[in-house]
Amino acid sequence: MAERPLTTPAGRYPTAGSSRISKRAAVLVLVAGLVVGAGIGVAFYLRFGRTPIDTGAVSFQLVDDSTVEMTFSVTRDDPSRPAVCIVRARSKQADEVGRREVLVPQSAESSTVVHTSIRTSRPPVVAEVYGCGYEVPRYLRSDQAGIN
Repeated sequence: MAERPLTTPAGRYPTAGSSRISKRAAVLVLVAGLVVGAGIGVAFYLRFGRTPIDTGAVSFQLVDDSTVEMTFSVTRDDPSRPAVCIVRARSKQADEVGRREVLVPQSAESSTVVHTSIRTSRPPVVAEVYGCGYEVPRYLRSDQAGIN
């Protein structure tokens, strides 16, 4: 018995040369997708990838059950501008038990070391920098009369 090749009903399935989209169109769509994706990636990097202020905790010391002293470094892309950093203390249960805003005055150097103490409502176990920014609150600015 001779074997016949399997065939499909005509018109129901595309043949090898009759794809709905040409290879050239597929390549153009792929290249356009890559260009759009790269553009979105660059936009996200420019918006979220760089930070104008980098910080790092250098050390902290538990003074007593309601005070922690902290030393941290601040590196700014524009040291001529004052900055503000929020530092906080956490308890053994990891909840925030103290917080303080610290003014980082303008400087000639891009990196500055800051010393501060944080009063806490319960015994602290760790101190950390929560974040920094250039939007210094009015009450922290030294250019305001009577405010330091």
